Amino acid sequence: MIGGLFIYNHKGEVLISRVYRDDIGRNAVDAFRVNVIHARQQVRSPVTNIARTSFFHVKRSNIWLAAVTKQNVNAAMVFEFLYKMCDVMTAYFGKISEENIKNNFVLIYELLDEILDFGYPQNSETGALKTFITQQGIKSQTKEEQSQITSQVTGQIGWRREGIKYRRNELFLDVLESVNLLMSPQGQVLSAHVSGRVVMKSYLSGMPECKFGMNDKIVIEKQGKGTADETGKSELGSGKQSIAIDDCTFHQCVRLSKFDSERSISFIPPDGEFELMRYRTTKDIILPFRVIPLVREVGRTKLEVKVVIKSNFKPSLLAQKIEVRIPTPLNTSGVQVICMKGKAKYKASENAIVWKIKRMAGMKESQISAEIELLPTNDKKKWARPPISMNFEVPFAPSGLKVQSRVDVRGTHPMPWREEDEKGTGAADTVSSPSGWSESCTEKPGGDIGRCHLGRQDDRRGWPGGHEHT
Repeated sequence: MIGGLFIYNHKGEVLISRVYRDDIGRNAVDAFRVNVIHARQQVRSPVTNIARTSFFHVKRSNIWLAAVTKQNVNAAMVFEFLYKMCDVMTAYFGKISEENIKNNFVLIYELLDEILDFGYPQNSETGALKTFITQQGIKSQTKEEQSQITSQVTGQIGWRREGIKYRRNELFLDVLESVNLLMSPQGQVLSAHVSGRVVMKSYLSGMPECKFGMNDKIVIEKQGKGTADETGKSELGSGKQSIAIDDCTFHQCVRLSKFDSERSISFIPPDGEFELMRYRTTKDIILPFRVIPLVREVGRTKLEVKVVIKSNFKPSLLAQKIEVRIPTPLNTSGVQVICMKGKAKYKASENAIVWKIKRMAGMKESQISAEIELLPTNDKKKWARPPISMNFEVPFAPSGLKVQSRVDVRGTHPMPWREEDEKGTGAADTVSSPSGWSESCTEKPGGDIGRCHLGRQDDRRGWPGGHEHT
């Protein structure tokens, strides 16, 4: 399994070093520094093989995490462990930076002792780790606390400890979707799929059991045949659009037997924030924006660029925080920009024109024009026209996913609840085709869902402090 774990700063200096197997020596540290961190060309692959040794690495800001092994290991599992390690460190001391790692190196070694045993990943759930590892180190435990820790680590519910209590029971749910779509210059969809995530924040007392449904096509078809169960008879009933989920993965807290039989998601949630499920769908995808780029070459020292964006959703809806990045050639000497709406600026360090619009209503369009001055060059190779990227926030889900507006919670004593709508975030990228710039979209919108607020109906204080509400 994993032979060693190293954490480097941007200079290649080792901040954390832990070797689990004898076949990994100190020369592996220098090999990664020379061939990856200080490489003359940027290393794009997350896996690097050097002298029959495999280096699996991820980067967070200016920090490198590298897992080293000489065995033929499961790469997906190693990366899952590295990302989980990043989540655990973030939960303990916030942002992963060189200063924070140096200030908490004792804590990091304690965490590594718990989550890796002879190179084999163990329990890496933050809630379980926090029962016996704190920022001050391992505390002395009473016999009762030791028994609780043993039950927590070895029990069936390792992701949640017992005895959790909150004055107000609250449950928040967000849907984040990423839409990848490739279109030809004529506007024909060549390929499209949606990758989505359901993220929750749980502040519930005791050991609650939560359950909700969604507008899955199988549930709707069952209801139409008169064989639906309680989930099919819920308010996701007839008349509402259904979607076909091609595949999905769940957090370990979800009861898969319930999902297979009833297509409802039943689970005992971990405490705090966690990712409940991932899913993918490929049919009936809604594209919020259309990007139309036009490029005209005026000689060899000038380019004229015009980009039009059109919103394809209802006029009553608003997209916010729109940012369009238009790439420019490497030999650009100056740019003159004219935009009818928003603000635009040429950033030479990024070789791109950044166009920002605060908000845009549905069924509207806006455009930007730019004259790009180029330096003379001997390179006869034509400019490749890299992809245009786009970031935005939209208040709907392009996949059509709808989560049941009521989440059933058992095992705790919530007060009467009310529901608030939420806005999703989005990001879009365009992908170039052989015949020129074409369109693609990557977006993360929150769908038609509600945040279940288990509080008093006459409470108007809003969301708890420190919780993000877009």
